[in-house]
Amino acid sequence: MESMGEVLRSMNNSALRQRSRDLQQELLNHPLVKQLQAEHPELEETRLRLNLPKLYQYVEESRHCANCPGLAACPNDFPGHYSKLTVETVGGVPDLYERKTPCELKVAQDNQDMIRKRIRSFYVDERVLSGGYDEVDIMGKDLRRAPAVQEVFRYIHEIRENGLPKHGLYIHGSFGTGKTFLMCYLLHELAVSGYSGVIVYMPDFIEELKLIMTDNQKLKEMVDTLKECDLLIFDDIGAENLNPWARDHVLGAILNYRMNRKPTFYTSNYPLDGLAKHLSFTSKDGEEVYKGQRLMDRIAPFVEVIQLHGENQRGKGR
Repeated sequence: MESMGEVLRSMNNSALRQRSRDLQQELLNHPLVKQLQAEHPELEETRLRLNLPKLYQYVEESRHCANCPGLAACPNDFPGHYSKLTVETVGGVPDLYERKTPCELKVAQDNQDMIRKRIRSFYVDERVLSGGYDEVDIMGKDLRRAPAVQEVFRYIHEIRENGLPKHGLYIHGSFGTGKTFLMCYLLHELAVSGYSGVIVYMPDFIEELKLIMTDNQKLKEMVDTLKECDLLIFDDIGAENLNPWARDHVLGAILNYRMNRKPTFYTSNYPLDGLAKHLSFTSKDGEEVYKGQRLMDRIAPFVEVIQLHGENQRGKGR
Protein backbone atom coordinates (compact mmCIF):
# COMPACT_ATOMS: atom_id res chain seq x y z
CA MET A 1 0.00 0.00 0.00
CA GLU A 2 1.36 3.41 -0.94
CA SER A 3 2.03 6.10 1.61
CA MET A 4 -1.09 8.17 2.26
CA GLY A 5 1.08 11.27 2.39
CA GLU A 6 2.48 10.60 -1.06
CA VAL A 7 -1.01 10.20 -2.44
CA LEU A 8 -2.30 13.40 -0.88
CA ARG A 9 0.64 15.40 -2.19
CA SER A 10 -0.30 14.34 -5.72
CA MET A 11 -3.92 15.46 -5.69
CA ASN A 12 -3.42 18.01 -8.47
CA ASN A 13 -3.16 15.24 -11.03
CA SER A 14 -6.53 13.78 -12.09
CA ALA A 15 -5.14 10.28 -12.62
CA LEU A 16 -3.52 10.35 -9.24
CA ARG A 17 -6.70 11.70 -7.69
CA GLN A 18 -8.46 8.63 -9.03
CA ARG A 19 -5.66 6.49 -7.66
CA SER A 20 -6.18 8.22 -4.30
CA ARG A 21 -9.86 7.35 -4.34
CA ASP A 22 -8.99 3.76 -5.19
CA LEU A 23 -6.52 3.56 -2.31
CA GLN A 24 -9.04 5.05 0.07
CA GLN A 25 -11.59 2.45 -0.98
CA GLU A 26 -8.97 -0.29 -0.70
CA LEU A 27 -8.24 0.89 2.82
CA LEU A 28 -11.94 1.01 3.76
CA ASN A 29 -12.38 -2.52 2.41
CA HIS A 30 -9.39 -3.90 4.32
CA PRO A 31 -10.41 -6.84 6.58
CA LEU A 32 -9.21 -5.04 9.71
CA VAL A 33 -11.30 -1.98 8.91
CA LYS A 34 -14.31 -4.13 8.05
CA GLN A 35 -13.90 -5.93 11.36
CA LEU A 36 -13.79 -2.58 13.15
CA GLN A 37 -17.03 -1.54 11.43
CA ALA A 38 -18.69 -4.84 12.32
CA GLU A 39 -17.76 -4.41 15.98
CA HIS A 40 -18.93 -0.79 16.00
CA PRO A 41 -21.96 -0.35 13.72
CA GLU A 42 -22.60 3.00 15.39
CA LEU A 43 -19.50 4.41 13.67
CA GLU A 44 -20.59 6.10 10.45
CA GLU A 45 -18.51 5.76 7.30
CA THR A 46 -18.12 9.52 7.16
CA ARG A 47 -16.19 9.34 10.44
CA LEU A 48 -14.02 6.62 8.97
CA ARG A 49 -13.22 8.78 5.96
CA LEU A 50 -12.29 11.65 8.25
CA ASN A 51 -9.86 9.32 10.01
CA LEU A 52 -8.14 7.76 7.00
CA PRO A 53 -4.62 8.52 8.32
CA LYS A 54 -5.43 6.68 11.56
CA LEU A 55 -6.87 3.73 9.63
CA TYR A 56 -3.79 3.64 7.41
CA GLN A 57 -1.46 3.67 10.43
CA TYR A 58 -3.55 0.96 12.09
CA VAL A 59 -3.42 -1.33 9.05
CA GLU A 60 0.28 -0.75 8.35
CA GLU A 61 1.40 -1.33 11.92
CA SER A 62 -0.78 -4.44 12.18
CA ARG A 63 1.01 -5.75 9.10
CA HIS A 64 4.39 -4.96 10.63
CA CYS A 65 3.42 -6.77 13.83
CA ALA A 66 2.19 -9.81 11.90
CA ASN A 67 5.68 -10.03 10.37
CA CYS A 68 7.54 -8.89 13.49
CA PRO A 69 11.31 -8.62 12.90
CA GLY A 70 11.99 -8.30 16.62
CA LEU A 71 11.96 -5.38 19.01
CA ALA A 72 15.34 -3.98 17.97
CA ALA A 73 14.26 -3.75 14.32
CA CYS A 74 10.64 -2.66 14.90
CA PRO A 75 9.54 -0.55 11.88
CA ASN A 76 6.58 1.09 13.62
CA ASP A 77 6.66 4.85 14.21
CA PHE A 78 6.97 4.30 17.96
CA PRO A 79 9.16 1.18 18.27
CA GLY A 80 7.67 -1.53 20.45
CA HIS A 81 4.18 -0.04 20.14
CA TYR A 82 1.31 -0.47 17.73
CA SER A 83 -1.72 1.66 16.89
CA LYS A 84 -4.83 0.54 18.73
CA LEU A 85 -8.15 2.02 17.60
CA THR A 86 -11.11 2.49 19.89
CA VAL A 87 -14.53 3.98 19.31
CA GLU A 88 -15.72 6.45 21.91
CA THR A 89 -18.78 8.65 22.00
CA VAL A 90 -18.03 12.28 22.75
CA GLY A 91 -20.79 14.89 22.60
CA GLY A 92 -23.19 12.24 21.41
CA VAL A 93 -21.09 11.45 18.32
CA PRO A 94 -19.15 8.14 18.03
CA ASP A 95 -15.64 8.77 16.79
CA LEU A 96 -12.35 6.96 16.25
CA TYR A 97 -9.44 7.34 18.68
CA GLU A 98 -5.90 6.06 18.31
CA ARG A 99 -3.61 4.99 21.16
CA LYS A 100 -0.07 3.74 20.97
CA THR A 101 -0.04 0.42 22.84
CA PRO A 102 3.06 -1.56 23.86
CA CYS A 103 3.36 -4.96 22.22
CA GLU A 104 4.07 -8.18 24.14
CA LEU A 105 7.79 -7.97 23.40
CA LYS A 106 7.95 -4.40 24.70
CA VAL A 107 5.99 -5.30 27.83
CA ALA A 108 8.34 -8.23 28.46
CA GLN A 109 11.40 -6.01 27.97
CA ASP A 110 10.01 -3.33 30.29
CA ASN A 111 9.31 -5.99 32.92
CA GLN A 112 12.88 -7.26 32.68
CA ASP A 113 14.23 -3.72 32.91
CA MET A 114 12.15 -3.16 36.04
CA ILE A 115 13.45 -6.39 37.55
CA ARG A 116 17.03 -5.35 36.84
CA LYS A 117 16.42 -1.97 38.47
CA ARG A 118 15.32 -3.73 41.66
CA ILE A 119 18.63 -5.60 41.88
CA ARG A 120 22.01 -4.03 42.57
CA SER A 121 25.32 -5.78 42.74
CA PHE A 122 28.61 -4.74 44.23
CA TYR A 123 31.60 -6.46 42.66
CA VAL A 124 29.54 -9.38 41.30
CA ASP A 125 29.69 -10.16 37.58
CA GLU A 126 26.49 -8.72 36.07
CA ARG A 127 26.29 -11.66 33.67
CA VAL A 128 25.42 -13.88 36.61
CA LEU A 129 22.35 -11.75 37.27
CA SER A 130 21.28 -11.22 33.66
CA GLY A 131 21.25 -14.87 32.61
CA GLY A 132 18.06 -16.84 32.26
CA TYR A 133 16.95 -19.28 34.93
CA ASP A 134 15.34 -22.63 34.33
CA GLU A 135 14.21 -24.42 37.48
CA VAL A 136 14.50 -27.87 35.93
CA ASP A 137 18.00 -27.06 34.73
CA ILE A 138 18.99 -25.70 38.15
CA MET A 139 17.88 -28.93 39.75
CA GLY A 140 19.10 -31.28 37.05
CA LYS A 141 22.72 -30.12 36.71
CA ASP A 142 23.70 -32.11 39.77
CA LEU A 143 21.13 -34.13 41.69
CA ARG A 144 23.27 -34.00 44.83
CA ARG A 145 22.32 -30.38 45.27
CA ALA A 146 18.59 -31.09 44.92
CA PRO A 147 17.79 -30.86 48.68
CA ALA A 148 19.39 -27.41 48.91
CA VAL A 149 17.67 -26.23 45.74
CA GLN A 150 14.33 -27.42 47.09
CA GLU A 151 14.89 -25.37 50.24
CA VAL A 152 15.56 -22.25 48.17
CA PHE A 153 12.42 -22.90 46.12
CA ARG A 154 10.43 -23.31 49.34
CA TYR A 155 11.82 -20.10 50.79
CA ILE A 156 10.86 -18.13 47.66
CA HIS A 157 7.36 -19.60 47.76
CA GLU A 158 6.92 -18.67 51.41
CA ILE A 159 7.91 -15.05 50.78
CA ARG A 160 5.47 -14.83 47.90
CA GLU A 161 2.74 -16.21 50.12
CA ASN A 162 3.50 -14.47 53.41
CA GLY A 163 5.83 -11.53 52.71
CA LEU A 164 9.38 -10.92 53.92
CA PRO A 165 10.46 -12.88 57.02
CA LYS A 166 13.15 -11.71 59.42
CA HIS A 167 15.40 -14.69 58.74
CA GLY A 168 17.50 -15.33 55.66
CA LEU A 169 19.52 -18.26 54.36
CA TYR A 170 23.11 -19.32 54.98
CA ILE A 171 24.27 -21.55 52.12
CA HIS A 172 27.63 -23.23 52.54
CA GLY A 173 29.45 -25.79 50.50
CA SER A 174 32.51 -26.53 48.40
CA PHE A 175 33.91 -24.34 45.64
CA GLY A 176 31.84 -24.06 42.47
CA THR A 177 28.75 -25.95 43.62
CA GLY A 178 26.44 -23.07 42.66
CA LYS A 179 25.97 -21.08 45.86
CA THR A 180 26.20 -17.68 44.18
CA PHE A 181 24.05 -18.84 41.28
CA LEU A 182 21.29 -19.99 43.63
CA MET A 183 21.33 -16.66 45.46
CA CYS A 184 21.13 -14.77 42.17
CA TYR A 185 18.17 -16.95 41.23
CA LEU A 186 16.51 -16.07 44.54
CA LEU A 187 17.14 -12.35 43.93
CA HIS A 188 15.71 -12.55 40.42
CA GLU A 189 12.59 -14.46 41.41
CA LEU A 190 11.80 -12.13 44.30
CA ALA A 191 12.53 -9.04 42.19
CA VAL A 192 9.79 -10.33 39.88
CA SER A 193 7.54 -10.18 42.95
CA GLY A 194 8.54 -6.57 43.61
CA TYR A 195 11.33 -6.87 46.18
CA SER A 196 14.59 -4.94 45.96
CA GLY A 197 17.87 -6.74 46.48
CA VAL A 198 21.63 -6.28 46.67
CA ILE A 199 24.36 -8.88 46.30
CA VAL A 200 27.85 -8.08 47.57
CA TYR A 201 31.01 -10.05 46.79
CA MET A 202 32.73 -9.88 50.16
CA PRO A 203 36.47 -10.01 49.24
CA ASP A 204 36.19 -7.05 46.85
CA PHE A 205 33.74 -5.23 49.13
CA ILE A 206 36.18 -5.23 52.04
CA GLU A 207 39.01 -4.01 49.82
CA GLU A 208 36.79 -1.22 48.48
CA LEU A 209 35.90 -0.16 52.03
CA LYS A 210 39.58 0.43 52.71
CA LEU A 211 39.72 2.83 49.78
CA ILE A 212 36.62 4.86 50.66
CA MET A 213 36.89 4.89 54.45
CA THR A 214 37.74 8.61 54.39
CA ASP A 215 34.96 9.47 51.92
CA ASN A 216 32.13 9.82 54.41
CA GLN A 217 29.42 10.57 51.86
CA LYS A 218 30.22 7.62 49.60
CA LEU A 219 30.58 5.31 52.57
CA LYS A 220 27.25 6.43 54.02
CA GLU A 221 25.45 5.93 50.71
CA MET A 222 26.84 2.42 50.35
CA VAL A 223 26.04 1.40 53.93
CA ASP A 224 22.53 2.89 53.75
CA THR A 225 21.86 0.93 50.55
CA LEU A 226 22.84 -2.31 52.24
CA LYS A 227 20.81 -1.50 55.33
CA GLU A 228 17.60 -0.58 53.53
CA CYS A 229 17.26 -3.07 50.65
CA ASP A 230 14.67 -5.81 51.09
CA LEU A 231 17.11 -8.64 50.42
CA LEU A 232 20.84 -8.47 51.13
CA ILE A 233 23.31 -11.17 50.12
CA PHE A 234 26.88 -11.32 51.35
CA ASP A 235 28.47 -13.59 48.78
CA ASP A 236 31.54 -15.66 49.70
CA ILE A 237 31.74 -14.38 53.26
CA GLY A 238 34.81 -15.86 54.91
CA ALA A 239 37.02 -15.30 51.86
CA GLU A 240 37.73 -11.64 52.68
CA ASN A 241 40.77 -10.24 54.46
CA LEU A 242 39.09 -8.53 57.41
CA ASN A 243 40.27 -5.53 59.36
CA PRO A 244 38.72 -4.45 62.69
CA TRP A 245 37.11 -1.29 61.28
CA ALA A 246 35.36 -3.10 58.40
CA ARG A 247 34.19 -5.89 60.69
CA ASP A 248 33.06 -3.91 63.71
CA HIS A 249 31.96 -0.55 62.30
CA VAL A 250 30.68 -1.40 58.83
CA LEU A 251 29.61 -5.03 58.72
CA GLY A 252 28.51 -4.93 62.33
CA ALA A 253 26.46 -1.76 61.81
CA ILE A 254 24.70 -3.20 58.75
CA LEU A 255 23.81 -6.47 60.47
CA ASN A 256 22.78 -4.73 63.67
CA TYR A 257 20.32 -2.61 61.70
CA ARG A 258 18.88 -5.49 59.65
CA MET A 259 18.41 -8.11 62.36
CA ASN A 260 14.75 -8.41 63.31
CA ARG A 261 13.91 -6.16 60.36
CA LYS A 262 14.89 -7.67 57.03
CA PRO A 263 16.45 -10.95 55.88
CA THR A 264 20.15 -11.21 55.16
CA PHE A 265 21.66 -14.07 53.13
CA TYR A 266 25.12 -15.53 52.96
CA THR A 267 27.14 -17.88 50.81
CA SER A 268 30.33 -19.34 52.20
CA ASN A 269 32.77 -22.18 51.95
CA TYR A 270 32.62 -22.34 55.76
CA PRO A 271 29.92 -23.80 57.98
CA LEU A 272 28.84 -21.43 60.75
CA ASP A 273 31.46 -22.54 63.25
CA GLY A 274 34.18 -22.04 60.65
CA LEU A 275 32.85 -18.56 59.88
CA ALA A 276 32.93 -17.73 63.59
CA LYS A 277 36.66 -18.51 63.68
CA HIS A 278 37.25 -16.42 60.56
CA LEU A 279 35.40 -13.40 61.96
CA SER A 280 37.39 -13.63 65.20
CA PHE A 281 40.65 -12.94 63.39
CA THR A 282 41.73 -9.69 61.70
CA SER A 283 44.96 -8.82 59.93
CA LYS A 284 45.65 -6.02 62.43
CA ASP A 285 44.63 -7.29 65.84
CA GLY A 286 44.90 -11.05 65.43
CA GLU A 287 42.38 -13.23 67.23
CA GLU A 288 39.51 -11.50 69.03
CA VAL A 289 37.02 -14.20 69.93
CA TYR A 290 34.62 -11.84 71.67
CA LYS A 291 34.30 -9.49 68.69
CA GLY A 292 33.89 -12.36 66.27
CA GLN A 293 31.16 -13.86 68.43
CA ARG A 294 29.40 -10.50 68.68
CA LEU A 295 29.09 -10.47 64.91
CA MET A 296 28.01 -14.11 64.81
CA ASP A 297 25.20 -13.22 67.25
CA ARG A 298 23.84 -11.03 64.45
CA ILE A 299 24.15 -13.81 61.87
CA ALA A 300 23.47 -17.28 63.26
CA PRO A 301 20.08 -16.65 64.95
CA PHE A 302 18.70 -15.02 61.81
CA VAL A 303 19.47 -17.61 59.14
CA GLU A 304 18.33 -21.03 58.06
CA VAL A 305 21.46 -23.07 57.33
CA ILE A 306 21.58 -25.02 54.06
CA GLN A 307 24.49 -27.19 53.02
CA LEU A 308 24.95 -27.40 49.26
CA HIS A 309 26.50 -30.62 48.02
CA GLY A 310 27.61 -31.24 44.49
CA GLU A 311 30.33 -31.17 41.88
CA ASN A 312 32.37 -28.09 40.99
CA GLN A 313 30.40 -26.57 38.07
CA ARG A 314 32.86 -23.82 37.17
CA GLY A 315 33.71 -24.00 33.51
CA LYS A 316 30.72 -26.24 32.83
CA GLY A 317 27.88 -23.69 33.06
CA ARG A 318 25.50 -23.76 35.99
